[in-house]
This record gives sequence, C-alpha cells and structure tokens, in this order.
Amino acid sequence: MKTKECMCQNIIVAHPNTSVEDCCRMMGENHVGCMPVCNEENQIVGIVTDRDIVLRGIACQKDPKQTKLSDIMTTQVCCCNASDDLEKAEKVMKENKVRRLPIVENNQVVGILTIGDLACSNNVSCECLGETLENICHDNQCNAE
Repeated sequence: MKTKECMCQNIIVAHPNTSVEDCCRMMGENHVGCMPVCNEENQIVGIVTDRDIVLRGIACQKDPKQTKLSDIMTTQVCCCNASDDLEKAEKVMKENKVRRLPIVENNQVVGILTIGDLACSNNVSCECLGETLENICHDNQCNAE
C-alpha cells in the first residue's frame, strides 16, 4: 500500500509568518495536532505541533499574538513521497521518532500520515508498529527527564 492511500488529504497549512495564536485557532477549528508550515509555493519549510506550541512558545513565555511560527516550528522536517510504500514511511517515523509525517508530491505537501493511520492499516505489521511506537515513546520519556 502507498502512503497516498492511507494519508489524511484534508490538510491545512500555515505560513512561517502566521502567529501562534492564529495557528492555535486553525488547529482547534480543524481538530488537528499539527500543521505543515509552507512557503508561498506550498513547499514545506517546517512543521508545528501542539507540543511545539506548549514547549517552545508558552513554556518560554512567548506572546502567542506576537510570536510567529517561524520562531517555534521544527525546521528539520522528515517527509515521504505520496508514492512511497507504507513500510518506508513507518521506517522514517521510527528512525526519526515522529508521530506525524508530511507527505509530498512534486515538492508540494499533499497530506499527513500519522501513527494512527498506520495503526488502521492492515499493511504494517503489529510488531513493526509496536516497535515504532516504543521507539517514539522511549525518546519522549528521555527528553522529559
């Protein structure tokens, strides 16, 4: 199965100069926990998660009305192509310890693949999925200490 067959296609994107407050509003209205941050050509330049907002914004006492996403977003974004197999996407998630993976096609963001999407798929083994989740969670526990 290809990533494009399993990914969420109804994505919203933000721009680097979007305020954290506006991003939070969009995330809430769309019931999402992350947003790709794209330039004017819809090419990904970062990603922001609800965790980024809390740890890099609120915890650092940044004003959400004045702080731009470019100040808190992750810029080293791991992606997969829409034509990649789910197994490759799972491997990228595992190796990079990420729960959400932007999917690109012709250098344009076309979707997001989440660990939940993989869990709902019959094409990734429970063992591989368990190892990926364990790897992600283990890293987060280490960072929290």
